Amino acid sequence: MTRLLLWTVPVLLSLSGSSAAAWAGAPYPADPLGSPMWEAHARMLFGDDPVQFDQRVRVLFPQIAENQRNFPVIVDARGVGAVERMLIFADLNPIPVAIDYRPVGADPYVATGIKLDQRTPVRGAVRLASGEWLVSGGWIDAAGGGCSAPPVSRVKGDWAEHLGEIRGGAWPARDGTSRLRLIVRHPMDTGFVANIATYHIDRLTVTDARGDTLGDMDIWASVAEDPTITLLPRAQAGAPLAVTARDTNGRVYAAKIMVARQSPFPSHGDAP
Repeated sequence: MTRLLLWTVPVLLSLSGSSAAAWAGAPYPADPLGSPMWEAHARMLFGDDPVQFDQRVRVLFPQIAENQRNFPVIVDARGVGAVERMLIFADLNPIPVAIDYRPVGADPYVATGIKLDQRTPVRGAVRLASGEWLVSGGWIDAAGGGCSAPPVSRVKGDWAEHLGEIRGGAWPARDGTSRLRLIVRHPMDTGFVANIATYHIDRLTVTDARGDTLGDMDIWASVAEDPTITLLPRAQAGAPLAVTARDTNGRVYAAKIMVARQSPFPSHGDAP
C-alpha cells in the first residue's frame, strides 16, 4: 500500500492542476465498479469539474489479461461531442495513469498497451469542451507483476541498440481522418526493478506539414515496453505527418510518416 500512495499522489497532482479545495470532497457519482480508489483518483484527476459515468465512452479491452506486461486498451469517444482530453488509467496500478492525450486535430480515439500489476478497474475518461468529464471502464483480472517485471529488452541486453527507433504507418479513411499506428522502441522502466531507475517516454506529439499540432500526449511508465499507439489524426491521403517523442532523460526522437494513398482497412475498426 505504501508504494501505491507514493506513486499515486505525484502522478495525479501533476495532471489535475486543481486547487486544494478539490480535496474538500466534490460530489462525485457512486462508482459502478466499486473500486476502493475511485474517489481518491477522482479528486486528483477531475478536481471540481462535473463527472458522470457514460457508456458512450467505449473502453475496449480483452476479457483476460494474457500478458500483464502489455495489455491492449482502446478508448473511443467519437460521438460524445467535442473532446479536449482523454485519460487511460488503472485504479490499482502503482502508477495509475498511463496516458493523458489531447486530440487537438484528431478524432477522440486512442489505443495502446499498458502494464497491469494486479486485478484492477481499467478506465477511460474524456473531458468535453463544456468542462464535464465522462468516465467508463471495467474490471480486469490479471496475474500481476507487470509493473515490477524487467523489460524484455533489458533481459536480452539490446535495448540501447534500438532506443528511440520509431516505426509506423498511416492509412486514410473516408471520413477525412487517417489511422496512425506507431511503435517507439523504449524500455519504459517503472523504477520497480532492482538497480534499474525510472526511464520512459514522457511526451509524444504529432504535427502536420505546417507544424500544427494534431495530437499530443503525456505518457507514464505504466505504458508497455516499446509503446504501440494508435491515433486518428485529421489528415488526408498523401499528407506528411511528423512524430516527435521525448523521454525522461531529455532525449528527443523524431520520424516522418506519409499517409498512404489507399487504406487496407475498410473502416476504422476496434483493433489497437
